[in-house]
Amino acid sequence: MPYASVVYGTGDNPVYQVGGKSFVFFRNPRPDAVDAETGERYPDVIVFWVESEAEKQALVQDRSSPYFTTAHFDGHPSVLLRASRIGELTRGELAELVQDAWLSRASARRAAVWLKAHPPARSRGPSPPRTDEG
Repeated sequence: MPYASVVYGTGDNPVYQVGGKSFVFFRNPRPDAVDAETGERYPDVIVFWVESEAEKQALVQDRSSPYFTTAHFDGHPSVLLRASRIGELTRGELAELVQDAWLSRASARRAAVWLKAHPPARSRGPSPPRTDEG
């Protein structure tokens, strides 16, 4: 993505930014994101900004999808995705998730330039994850 930079946060985890604003970051294991069976903290959570609470809810409402959130992120325009489940997304879905995260944080001018060169195929956010059901 244009104008994207990477800085390193706690634990040397990458934080991707545009104009000094984070749009994707790799989170340290935290007590709010744990395995329900073992209680172990997830070591592979990636945070993606989204445009709105409505978009967030659309992505996390399906419990079978790889997207989730925690109480820590209540009211925060982002979704969480475990790296171990990233293969459940197509390359296009992942690209759209990153692009939408970038667009949600980029300046209006940068976003307009990007959108002019890359018109959206759809009107709203990433596709729901694929399923094996017909």
